[in-house]
Amino acid sequence: MKTRLINTLIVFIIAFLATSVQAQSQVEYEIRETVLNGYVNGAFNALNPEAMGETFHEEFAIFSTDGENLNRYPIANWIQNTAAQKNHPNFDPADNVWDHSFSSVDVTGNSAMVKLELFHEGNHVFTDYLSLLKFNEGWKIVAKVFTQHEPG
Repeated sequence: MKTRLINTLIVFIIAFLATSVQAQSQVEYEIRETVLNGYVNGAFNALNPEAMGETFHEEFAIFSTDGENLNRYPIANWIQNTAAQKNHPNFDPADNVWDHSFSSVDVTGNSAMVKLELFHEGNHVFTDYLSLLKFNEGWKIVAKVFTQHEPG
Protein backbone atom coordinates (compact mmCIF):
# COMPACT_ATOMS: atom_id res chain seq x y z
CA MET A 1 0.00 0.00 0.00
CA LYS A 2 2.76 2.40 0.97
CA THR A 3 4.69 1.61 -2.28
CA ARG A 4 1.57 2.22 -4.36
CA LEU A 5 1.03 5.59 -2.67
CA ILE A 6 4.67 6.61 -3.30
CA ASN A 7 4.45 5.48 -6.94
CA THR A 8 1.23 7.44 -7.42
CA LEU A 9 2.81 10.50 -5.85
CA ILE A 10 5.88 10.19 -8.11
CA VAL A 11 3.69 9.87 -11.21
CA PHE A 12 1.69 12.93 -10.12
CA ILE A 13 4.87 14.99 -9.56
CA ILE A 14 6.32 13.95 -12.93
CA ALA A 15 3.04 14.80 -14.69
CA PHE A 16 2.90 18.18 -12.92
CA LEU A 17 6.50 19.01 -13.86
CA ALA A 18 5.97 17.93 -17.46
CA THR A 19 2.89 20.15 -17.72
CA SER A 20 4.79 23.10 -16.22
CA VAL A 21 7.70 22.63 -18.64
CA GLN A 22 5.31 22.36 -21.59
CA ALA A 23 3.48 25.54 -20.54
CA GLN A 24 6.80 27.37 -20.12
CA SER A 25 7.95 26.12 -23.53
CA GLN A 26 4.72 27.43 -25.12
CA VAL A 27 5.23 30.86 -23.53
CA GLU A 28 8.86 30.99 -24.67
CA TYR A 29 7.75 29.96 -28.17
CA GLU A 30 5.18 32.82 -28.23
CA ILE A 31 7.84 35.30 -27.11
CA ARG A 32 10.38 34.09 -29.68
CA GLU A 33 7.75 34.32 -32.45
CA THR A 34 6.86 37.86 -31.36
CA VAL A 35 10.52 38.88 -31.50
CA LEU A 36 11.11 37.12 -34.83
CA ASN A 37 8.03 38.47 -36.60
CA GLY A 38 8.03 42.09 -35.53
CA TYR A 39 11.61 42.70 -34.53
CA VAL A 40 14.11 40.54 -36.45
CA ASN A 41 12.00 40.46 -39.62
CA GLY A 42 9.93 43.61 -39.10
CA ALA A 43 12.66 46.04 -38.08
CA PHE A 44 15.59 44.39 -39.85
CA ASN A 45 15.21 41.74 -42.57
CA ALA A 46 11.85 42.54 -44.20
CA LEU A 47 11.60 46.18 -43.09
CA ASN A 48 7.91 45.66 -42.30
CA PRO A 49 6.48 48.70 -40.48
CA GLU A 50 3.07 46.98 -40.12
CA ALA A 51 4.63 44.02 -38.28
CA MET A 52 6.54 46.46 -36.08
CA GLY A 53 3.30 48.27 -35.22
CA GLU A 54 1.73 44.98 -34.13
CA THR A 55 4.76 43.84 -32.11
CA PHE A 56 5.83 46.94 -30.24
CA HIS A 57 3.73 48.69 -27.63
CA GLU A 58 2.88 52.26 -28.65
CA GLU A 59 4.92 53.54 -25.67
CA PHE A 60 8.00 51.47 -26.67
CA ALA A 61 11.34 53.22 -26.83
CA ILE A 62 14.98 52.37 -27.38
CA PHE A 63 17.04 53.70 -24.50
CA SER A 64 20.70 54.63 -24.93
CA THR A 65 23.24 56.84 -23.22
CA ASP A 66 25.22 59.86 -24.28
CA GLY A 67 27.61 60.63 -21.45
CA GLU A 68 25.31 61.04 -18.46
CA ASN A 69 22.21 61.67 -20.59
CA LEU A 70 19.56 59.06 -21.26
CA ASN A 71 18.28 59.12 -24.84
CA ARG A 72 14.83 57.84 -25.78
CA TYR A 73 14.03 56.85 -29.39
CA PRO A 74 10.24 56.29 -29.72
CA ILE A 75 8.68 53.53 -31.80
CA ALA A 76 6.80 56.00 -34.02
CA ASN A 77 10.12 57.45 -35.22
CA TRP A 78 11.61 53.99 -35.78
CA ILE A 79 8.60 52.81 -37.79
CA GLN A 80 8.69 55.96 -39.90
CA ASN A 81 12.43 55.56 -40.57
CA THR A 82 11.99 51.85 -41.39
CA ALA A 83 9.32 52.68 -43.97
CA ALA A 84 11.55 55.38 -45.49
CA GLN A 85 14.51 52.97 -45.66
CA LYS A 86 12.38 50.29 -47.36
CA ASN A 87 11.06 52.80 -49.92
CA HIS A 88 14.46 54.35 -50.65
CA PRO A 89 15.38 53.88 -54.35
CA ASN A 90 18.80 52.45 -53.45
CA PHE A 91 17.42 49.87 -51.00
CA ASP A 92 18.38 46.32 -51.96
CA PRO A 93 16.72 43.55 -49.87
CA ALA A 94 19.57 41.19 -50.79
CA ASP A 95 21.96 43.44 -48.83
CA ASN A 96 19.65 43.57 -45.83
CA VAL A 97 20.09 40.09 -44.38
CA TRP A 98 20.41 39.92 -40.60
CA ASP A 99 21.11 36.70 -38.74
CA HIS A 100 20.13 36.34 -35.13
CA SER A 101 20.69 34.18 -32.10
CA PHE A 102 18.62 34.04 -28.93
CA SER A 103 21.08 34.07 -26.03
CA SER A 104 18.34 33.88 -23.44
CA VAL A 105 14.62 34.14 -22.87
CA ASP A 106 13.69 34.75 -19.24
CA VAL A 107 10.00 34.73 -18.28
CA THR A 108 8.36 35.51 -14.96
CA GLY A 109 4.58 35.70 -15.05
CA ASN A 110 3.53 38.36 -17.53
CA SER A 111 6.98 39.87 -18.05
CA ALA A 112 9.95 38.67 -20.05
CA MET A 113 13.48 39.65 -21.03
CA VAL A 114 15.10 38.51 -24.26
CA LYS A 115 18.81 38.78 -24.96
CA LEU A 116 19.29 38.68 -28.72
CA GLU A 117 22.47 38.76 -30.83
CA LEU A 118 22.24 40.31 -34.32
CA PHE A 119 24.75 39.69 -37.10
CA HIS A 120 25.11 41.38 -40.50
CA GLU A 121 27.46 40.17 -43.23
CA GLY A 122 29.17 37.86 -40.72
CA ASN A 123 29.78 40.64 -38.20
CA HIS A 124 28.35 40.67 -34.69
CA VAL A 125 26.66 44.08 -34.75
CA PHE A 126 24.27 44.28 -31.78
CA THR A 127 23.49 42.64 -28.47
CA ASP A 128 19.91 43.65 -27.67
CA TYR A 129 18.00 43.38 -24.43
CA LEU A 130 14.27 43.46 -25.15
CA SER A 131 11.69 43.83 -22.38
CA LEU A 132 8.26 42.33 -23.07
CA LEU A 133 4.95 42.39 -21.25
CA LYS A 134 1.90 40.20 -21.80
CA PHE A 135 -1.25 42.15 -22.70
CA ASN A 136 -4.76 40.83 -23.46
CA GLU A 137 -3.88 40.51 -27.16
CA GLY A 138 -0.48 38.90 -26.50
CA TRP A 139 3.16 39.73 -25.90
CA LYS A 140 4.44 43.21 -26.79
CA ILE A 141 7.97 44.58 -26.77
CA VAL A 142 7.96 47.60 -24.45
CA ALA A 143 11.63 48.64 -24.27
CA LYS A 144 15.08 48.01 -25.68
CA VAL A 145 18.61 48.70 -24.53
CA PHE A 146 21.55 47.51 -26.59
CA THR A 147 25.26 47.41 -27.22
CA GLN A 148 26.66 48.01 -30.68
CA HIS A 149 29.83 45.99 -31.25
CA GLU A 150 32.84 47.42 -33.00
CA PRO A 151 33.48 45.94 -36.45
CA GLY A 152 36.13 43.42 -36.18
